Amino acid sequence: MKRKTQSIFLRTITYASITVTLVSLVGIIGYIFTKGIPYLSPELFAFEYNSENVSLYPALINTVSMTLLTLIIVVPLGVAAAIYLVEYEKKGSKLAETVRIMAETLAGIPSIVYGLFGYLMFVIYIGWGKSFLAGSLTLGIMILPVIMRTTEESLKSVPDTFREGSFGLGAGKLRTVFKIVIPYAVPGIFAGIVLSVGRIVGETAALIYTSGTVAHIPDNLMSSGRTLSVHLYSLWKEGFNTNQAYATAVVLMIIVVGINALSSFIAKKIGKG
Repeated sequence: MKRKTQSIFLRTITYASITVTLVSLVGIIGYIFTKGIPYLSPELFAFEYNSENVSLYPALINTVSMTLLTLIIVVPLGVAAAIYLVEYEKKGSKLAETVRIMAETLAGIPSIVYGLFGYLMFVIYIGWGKSFLAGSLTLGIMILPVIMRTTEESLKSVPDTFREGSFGLGAGKLRTVFKIVIPYAVPGIFAGIVLSVGRIVGETAALIYTSGTVAHIPDNLMSSGRTLSVHLYSLWKEGFNTNQAYATAVVLMIIVVGINALSSFIAKKIGKG
């Protein structure tokens, strides 16, 4: 009887949590779409930004470029570090434990702190100024723990029998890791990358201090430029184009959902392969 009461209580809590989450999600999305869709005009996608059209096109290109550049820098580092920790470092190693504690600590730091660090390190100390490269490196430091931890958990989920079977057939360590372990762990690795992409696309605080708010497409990595989230923040802060800010939020949400869906599709395809 007691167990049945506990089960009913936990089930009620679960359903209540799901209901609150769904209602909040639908409410937020519905509100933003209702306010933003009527202002999605062709002028909003003009090639160049000016005070009349407040075009989001440069910010859109900058968002895609910033995401790709950050992933190119961070994904190889994060995946390689996770492979070393799981496959090559001895169990119970103090080095591995230290790295894991540092990664978990970094993952909990607010993004504004990363922005201030990036500003002091890349913009002031190294002297790059507010630039695309400074923004990408700051975001890279911010998402590196996410890539490492998700990849590490994915590699740990691979059964040891897979490794033992590979070794039993005469394969070496390197071949076992790249031919047996990593393909099995690809969906989990992609899940970490998807989480990182969502954070890059939606990040604002860290980029205001490092990449800047200039509304044009940078000529090179050392030029300043704003992403969609910074563009949204700037429009809202200025207070003259709040309707266009809602429209920008609609585009931002569609991009995030599209990237997540595409990444999940690719991960499933690779996993089946």
